[in-house]
Amino acid sequence: QVQLVESGGGLVQAGGSLRLSCVASGRTFSTSAMGWFRQAPGKEREFVALIRWSDGYTYYGDSVKGRFTISRVNAKTTVYLQMNSLKPEDTAVYYCAAARLVTMTPREYDYWGQGTQVTVSS
Repeated sequence: QVQLVESGGGLVQAGGSLRLSCVASGRTFSTSAMGWFRQAPGKEREFVALIRWSDGYTYYGDSVKGRFTISRVNAKTTVYLQMNSLKPEDTAVYYCAAARLVTMTPREYDYWGQGTQVTVSS
């Protein structure tokens, strides 16, 4: 099992920044990648970013490219999501997740955190 705990969410004005953290514990050696997803009320869960543990390879969803940056601590313990130039449409619950594959598909992630709320006011 892998346990994931997110933190860092909150309320910020449009144009501002937040940094989310995801602390991983347990059998993290069984995972290859970490992803961030978000879900707004009434909408499907949306891929935000992923990072591969081994070499730091990253990939971003189109809506956040150039504004968000995912990074990791190489000991497979912590993943960050730096969010800049935030927009009201970024408002959602943000989840980190761990997978054995490098994938953007939520159902292919094996472990999920509880989520952290990000609210961007206009």
